[in-house]
Amino acid sequence: MGALSHLRVLDLSRVLAGPWSGQILADLGAEVIKVERPGNGDDTRAWGPPFLKDAYGENTSEAAYYLSANRNKQSVTIDFTRPEGQELVRELASKSDILIENFKVGGLAAYGLDYESLRTLNPNLIYCSITGFGQTGPYAKRAGYDFMIQGLGGLMSLTGRPEGDEGAGPVKVGVALTDILTGLYSTVAILAALAHRDHEGGGQHIDMALLDVQVACLANQAMNYLTTGNAPKRLGNAHPNIVPYQDFPTADGDFILTVGNDGQFRKFAEVAGQPQWADDPRFAANTLRVANRAVLIPLIRQATVFKTTAEWVAQLEQAGVPCGPINDLAQVFADPQVKARGLAIELPHVLAGMVPQVASPIRLSETPVEYRNAPPLLGEHTHEVLQRVLGLDADAVAAFKEAGVL
Repeated sequence: MGALSHLRVLDLSRVLAGPWSGQILADLGAEVIKVERPGNGDDTRAWGPPFLKDAYGENTSEAAYYLSANRNKQSVTIDFTRPEGQELVRELASKSDILIENFKVGGLAAYGLDYESLRTLNPNLIYCSITGFGQTGPYAKRAGYDFMIQGLGGLMSLTGRPEGDEGAGPVKVGVALTDILTGLYSTVAILAALAHRDHEGGGQHIDMALLDVQVACLANQAMNYLTTGNAPKRLGNAHPNIVPYQDFPTADGDFILTVGNDGQFRKFAEVAGQPQWADDPRFAANTLRVANRAVLIPLIRQATVFKTTAEWVAQLEQAGVPCGPINDLAQVFADPQVKARGLAIELPHVLAGMVPQVASPIRLSETPVEYRNAPPLLGEHTHEVLQRVLGLDADAVAAFKEAGVL
């Protein structure tokens, strides 16, 4: 039994941040009921190519994007723009522990599915709202998407080549990181609310905003600004506070060198055949290396091109200096450590036979993550859930379906 197998989650969210949180809870054992629009469902079902292939190599209806965030859930299609659909969702909420939604501020109030309405039915409900800008403030009514928030929230001002370099300019992160981080923070908040409910009783409303999360996750860069008043600039792959801590060219590509202290720098200098660097008054301490990075980095780049990436990684690992290659995803999933940790898995799928998945990184010794089912087809569990959870008989479900509510 998973750690959260005693909980039921009603997932009204779409795209990534909310579904990511729901998938984490589902992996940990919770029953997650994903409520989707009849006919279309989660927007990401159509966000392809690529789409999952069937046994004949033909595209199925399932986009890879959707498959990344909806494992272990049950899909129920309900049109809650209609009164009958609203009542069904209210009944499901009354029998749930957690509700996750990412509609615009006030968007669900028109259907009687907002927190204040549902708490009267279920005072113990933990209701997590995820929006671009939160429930309050001058931007609260605006829609917010990951890419926009990466720009507005400062991340893109820190990402990309430095000004003056070829190709300089702000760059977004290669995955929707703000959405992912918001999903993670939402999960933490939900678990905290559960702990409070268990000790003090009662549910609560969680107000999660992509912008809040993005600003919070500026971490040391935010503190660099707040303590100095100087806005950090783009440094490409370099680190603002540590040198050398970036990519360097090799004889056959590039590798990453992450020297975290002066002892590691001395070891690197020895492997590089330049032991004098460690005692050079310009480079002997990290603060000096940061101040003189414009001098040191070209010297290192001149040295690293004479060995292959594999040679650098092998020699520096032996010396205890952190480093590594820059892998594409084919190399990532072929990596022996990734294989040993079982990070690529497959689950049975009704259309494709099997569907690939990336395993959860959570490792619990007593209540391990469970992989119960692949991301569901649209409405795959509508009849089963309504009969099991709400006690509707087959005729009642059929009548709702005929009326277009399901």
